[in-house]
Amino acid sequence: MAEPAQRRVETRQRILEAAGNLFREHGIDGVGVDAVMKQAGLTHGGFYLHFPSKEALAAEVSQTLLERAAVKWQDLSRNLDRDAALETIVTHYLDAGRVASGHCCPLTTLGTDVARRTTSRQAISGALRGMLDALGRCLPGRKRQRALTALSMMVGAVVLARLADDAALSAEFLQAAADSLLPVRASRTQ
Repeated sequence: MAEPAQRRVETRQRILEAAGNLFREHGIDGVGVDAVMKQAGLTHGGFYLHFPSKEALAAEVSQTLLERAAVKWQDLSRNLDRDAALETIVTHYLDAGRVASGHCCPLTTLGTDVARRTTSRQAISGALRGMLDALGRCLPGRKRQRALTALSMMVGAVVLARLADDAALSAEFLQAAADSLLPVRASRTQ
């Protein structure tokens, strides 16, 4: 049997995972603590042993989800050549299956909820910078400007693809962003 400290860590992780899934699907404001705890297989009363408030949970979930992406992008940008890293990042980010599942980037699923929460915005700042740094390593020229443009384009394409009620239009948004960001694809479509 797991030690009490180990169980506490595992329980906290279950809460974070449950909240991440529910927040992505229903929005932070659309989910109560009771629903998170039920999804985690726990009682409502145990929540406050792990988090002081729902706002603290929202901040940690946002930070955790975005940091995962930032770390992955950092690893790719450091371990692959520039073009391969960019291709991997962009292709994964703009994957139609991931976009449709709702398990895409939390910027696209939680962005408006996080924007209204100072604590959550502060929590994701480091991850945003990490994502931009990784993109900057993959892009030639004015790296910071191009990284800002690339991330903005990818987030916007995913948001628009999720909003479209037509699968073909959704795919067009994702494809247009990929073609604009990936030099090899752009040369094939011209």
